[in-house]
Amino acid sequence: MVDVNNLEFGIETFGDIVANEDGSLKTAAESIRQIVREGELADQYGINVIGVGEHHRPDYSVSSPETVLAAIAAVTKNIKLATAVTVLSSDDPVRVYERFATLDGLSNGRAQVMLGRGSFTESFPLFGYDLTDYDDLFNEKLVLYDQLRKEKPVTWSGKFRPSLKAQEVYPKTEKGELETYIGIGGSPESIIRAARFGYKVIIAIIGGQAERFKPYMDLYHKAAQKFDMPVYPVAVHSHGFIADDKNEAVEVAFKNIKANFDRIGLTRGWAPMSREQFDNETKVGSFYVGDPETVAQRIAKTIQLLDLGRFDLVYGAGNQTVAQRERMIELYATKVIPRVKEILSTKEGENHDH
Repeated sequence: MVDVNNLEFGIETFGDIVANEDGSLKTAAESIRQIVREGELADQYGINVIGVGEHHRPDYSVSSPETVLAAIAAVTKNIKLATAVTVLSSDDPVRVYERFATLDGLSNGRAQVMLGRGSFTESFPLFGYDLTDYDDLFNEKLVLYDQLRKEKPVTWSGKFRPSLKAQEVYPKTEKGELETYIGIGGSPESIIRAARFGYKVIIAIIGGQAERFKPYMDLYHKAAQKFDMPVYPVAVHSHGFIADDKNEAVEVAFKNIKANFDRIGLTRGWAPMSREQFDNETKVGSFYVGDPETVAQRIAKTIQLLDLGRFDLVYGAGNQTVAQRERMIELYATKVIPRVKEILSTKEGENHDH
């Protein structure tokens, strides 16, 4: 049974460039300022978390999520400030810890690190790393980050950065450590690694049915038990779009999500997204698209199916307008989230089990 009282809901943006009403595109700078405005709105509406992605390419505006989150921290009171994700493999764990500890101080303890290997590869050549070291980089840097997290003097040596000997790292956080998630795209090794280190887990479900991730939930619980580590409620993030009218939501989402996925597909070898594929994802897959009731029913089903502790909706995919983005955040907060909680705490929720 899902613990509705402790269930968290977030929004995440990868920093897509925002469109003007006439279809022209805003600048990256305007798009960044819009994200800060959306963080402020999300906080006013009572959404639990905002996550901002890190990318180093022209179709996204944010390469330094902590800076954007610091700006959001200054205009908000309660919302948690997360990345989605920080590409640890091509970053320096010491700098990552320092930046987030600074954000944590600025925001009165609301910083949340989401570490990942990154689904794009631009950051590797940019910072002088070899893609053939993809796995080794993340594994080694996670070991160092894990030591830093204890906020004690660090002695460490590895292959990819200079050694540390009884080194203190500043600033220290007020609560003694940073809240940290590991972002997982769907490999069993990633789940086991997260459990072994005792981290919270957020799974990116960006295609296909949520049901196929049930074995990963079981694996996480078994691995945490085996390593004698705590079992945390699991989080999921997926794409979506909400509008007052269901047909409008579907058309806006198809235009923007298709353009987004097709652009990425050019470098990944994916075929262009067909209408049939998109419709299937919105009906039974991992796109949460429609009017508030439709989206609430589908999110409730996923939360129940996977026994989640948090659900993050990735908004603004493609080039949506300010009005579309802000209305979606409002509907998610004021209509969808309360409805999901209602479904999960009544007989309706029990029916989703069957």
